[in-house]
Amino acid sequence: MLFHADPEKFTTGACVKIGFFRTDSDLLYQDVIEGDLFTQVEKTLELLQTKYLRAGISYQGAQRMERLPVPEAALREAVINAIAHKDYGAAIPTQISVYDHKLIIWNAGQLPPDWSLTRLISKHSSQPANPDIARTLFLAGLIESWGRGIDLIRRACVAEASPVPRFDCDSAAFWVEFPFPLLASTNASPVYGVGEKTPVKTPVKTPVKTPVKTSEAILQYLAANPDMTLAEVAARIGKSLSAVQRASAKLVKDGKLKYIGPQKGGHWEVPT
Repeated sequence: MLFHADPEKFTTGACVKIGFFRTDSDLLYQDVIEGDLFTQVEKTLELLQTKYLRAGISYQGAQRMERLPVPEAALREAVINAIAHKDYGAAIPTQISVYDHKLIIWNAGQLPPDWSLTRLISKHSSQPANPDIARTLFLAGLIESWGRGIDLIRRACVAEASPVPRFDCDSAAFWVEFPFPLLASTNASPVYGVGEKTPVKTPVKTPVKTPVKTSEAILQYLAANPDMTLAEVAARIGKSLSAVQRASAKLVKDGKLKYIGPQKGGHWEVPT
């Protein structure tokens, strides 16, 4: 399966299906990705990023910014994990369902004996369902061997202020759901709409009422930690991400806060 051009000659269902759904029962279009497992990983990611996921657009100053609704690092880790750890004996393809507001990656398989979902999403040892496949992907540099896949997915989403994905399982399968950001973007910290080809604008009539202490806390944390994301600030001060985004947008407008550099690798600056 790792290297053969047609692994389904040996195992039925050794492929990936992607579908775009308007509703659970309304499939608009689909693709089947075949080939060796390395090819499946790359072609699946390419199709998702170029055909199924649409980048939202925002601006930082005069710079146009585009960003997919699922962080690239999180998407790559989730796709590789699904292909590496699925139960190939179930003869069911890995299935990826894309909607306007979410993406779900589903694959057949069960947790190790006596494991719970709570244990899976917390710190745990590496117990791959397919040790030979996992080791080969590890030697190829595609995965680690420390059982950190889920933590890496969650951290990648938090780092880009994206919604935290939801993990679930039953007796036959495991899946991860990525909700898409739906809030409007701001120059302070973009949050991107889905399927938008023009900048998403907050309605003019929307009131911005944020307690002063929230703004002060934001300035305090970003002055001391310029590389922090707004999601991290929100977690530190116990406020919702949307509240912190509104407050930071007002601070930028008032000239009390600046974002310097590109979206990735930039930093905050609190003018004195």
